[in-house]
Amino acid sequence: MTRRTALLLSLLSALGCNKDKPTGGAGAPKRLKIAVVPKGTTHEFWKSVHAGSVKAARELDVDVVWKGPLKEDDLKAQIDVVQTFVAQGVDGIVLAPLNDAALRAPVKAAVVAKIPVVVFDSDLLGDAHSSFVATDNVAAGKLAADHLAKVADKGGVVVLRYQEGSASTANREKGFVEGLKAHPSMTIVSDNQYGGATTESAFSTSETLLVAKKAGEGNVAGVFTPNESTTFGMLLALRKAGLTKKVKLVGFDASDKLLEALRAEEIEGLVVQNPFNMGYLAVKTMVEVIRGKKVPARIDTGAKLVTKASLSDPAVMELVKPDLKKWLDE
Repeated sequence: MTRRTALLLSLLSALGCNKDKPTGGAGAPKRLKIAVVPKGTTHEFWKSVHAGSVKAARELDVDVVWKGPLKEDDLKAQIDVVQTFVAQGVDGIVLAPLNDAALRAPVKAAVVAKIPVVVFDSDLLGDAHSSFVATDNVAAGKLAADHLAKVADKGGVVVLRYQEGSASTANREKGFVEGLKAHPSMTIVSDNQYGGATTESAFSTSETLLVAKKAGEGNVAGVFTPNESTTFGMLLALRKAGLTKKVKLVGFDASDKLLEALRAEEIEGLVVQNPFNMGYLAVKTMVEVIRGKKVPARIDTGAKLVTKASLSDPAVMELVKPDLKKWLDE
């Protein structure tokens, strides 16, 4: 064997050994790019979702692009974001729809373009999406009803709704109303008012509602609020009216300010989801869909009632206040 032949055989052998181990060149498999579109980007809830999605992306060695509207009432902005990702040709879209009907057409367009969609947090009409990853919100609402009945015992109850078209909060409200029927000593005196997408709008509506229902005269024993902004808005209104501790408040989701109020007994309980796990499972499910695996049509990410007493449990603290610095550059 000549030296030249030996070198050629050595080169061919090396190429053969490396053909299944691409290094990122032209022959390398395409790196998956997954778009994650939340309802908004300001609430603490979404930051935890973001962190969970980053954890999944690192474990699965894929890229996640996080982009959503600033406020949770900017439906047009969310539709534009989804359409932009479709035009860019991302490999998959993970979406928390602001409206259960308005996002139906953009999602169908994505699927037609062979871009699968996993919906999370809030449901979407239709069956174009591959899976739904979320809290069982009806069951979570019933948790809140049982706890409010326990701490308030009897009297009038106000339900401050979030906003029309939001399936997740609508199901919490539905679960609460249904759950309260098991407690005949409690009577709902208002359940047709909406706080809107911001703390400011929720505070304004709460103020008006408390006055209209004569809460200061003892006609309201308890209040249920279905998300972070309505809970904080109602809390501010109760503080201004001097009704904290007199009117029992059971809310939804957690933030530093809400946890402080829970410790101060201004809030009786918070139904807490697992947004970190939701973001993690949503991205993990999307990767499985892209890779051709069969996934469940619905994945429950769990919910837990948190009280002042349970805050001493390390597992509860990890749930309500996860360490996000490990995952987010903040």
